[in-house]
Amino acid sequence: MAPPGDLLSVQPTQSAILSEPAAPMMASAPLAPAMFADPADTRIPNGVDAPVQNVLVYPVSAGVDTKQMTSALPEGSVEQPIVTGIGTDNPQLASVSGYPTSGSELQVQQNQAEEQPVRLAGLMPRISNPMSAPKWAGGMPASEKACRNRLKRLGVTYRDLPAINSGKGCSIPYPVEVTELSGGIQIKPAAKLNCQITDAFAQWVKNELAPAARLRYLSGVSSIRQLSSYSCRTMNSKRGAPMSEHASGNAIDVGKITLNNGQSIAVRKPGFFSFREKSLLKTVRSDSCKYFTTVLGPGSDIHHRDHFHFDLRTRKAGYRHCD
Repeated sequence: MAPPGDLLSVQPTQSAILSEPAAPMMASAPLAPAMFADPADTRIPNGVDAPVQNVLVYPVSAGVDTKQMTSALPEGSVEQPIVTGIGTDNPQLASVSGYPTSGSELQVQQNQAEEQPVRLAGLMPRISNPMSAPKWAGGMPASEKACRNRLKRLGVTYRDLPAINSGKGCSIPYPVEVTELSGGIQIKPAAKLNCQITDAFAQWVKNELAPAARLRYLSGVSSIRQLSSYSCRTMNSKRGAPMSEHASGNAIDVGKITLNNGQSIAVRKPGFFSFREKSLLKTVRSDSCKYFTTVLGPGSDIHHRDHFHFDLRTRKAGYRHCD
């Protein structure tokens, strides 16, 4: 084997085979000793001088634009790794801009990628009705959102409450706490209801109760005394009876109406000479059946002798019970 730098001459014994001229040797790139290893040596080279197969490495000198070198590579539009300082004791990985990327910068980039929050979307099963469409976790159905928009247009003051689930058929998935209706009419105490009964009650007060009181007493309504809203109990609190609509926040009981002039009207069977009171209670009671599916009051039974009961119980064929 001739030493590096000497040219070898080969004397052909047969007809010469034409071949492409060898590429000129680059003076700026010193030849590694490993290129001239003994063919009989079968040891696997290692270390800094070990040849790397199938890897194209460009020695980069100071001042060389790595972007131009990258564009000259196959698939040059893809960022290629560029190594600077080959042949020195401190080789470094250069970024595309030509500046070395330090280990700390690589670690920061890796940490930023690992710290990205992972969001998981899940569906909540409908335990009460598994065949119904699932709802997204943390979301509110479109019907509930539309109901709340109606409350705002009616001038209802309310706040959303966490879901109520007391077991035994007592629950309100999306409850609201109502404190005031249109015209500043206060609800005392605040009522916990579902949105649908709140919407119906607010319409009844605005369209029927307030105008009827103003017509007969020349005074608006100041407040409404509610006796029961959400309550986990059976109908009329009887053992073994079906669950009341109060157990799902789907009913409200009205016991007293107070006017702006200070006069209070109790919901009871009025006296014989209480003409205005009798007329008011009769009118608002008959008109309430346009808004509710159940209307009970004085004269219906002993359990409703001193209040109006309004609810939105679902019945077959749209039947309404107004007694």
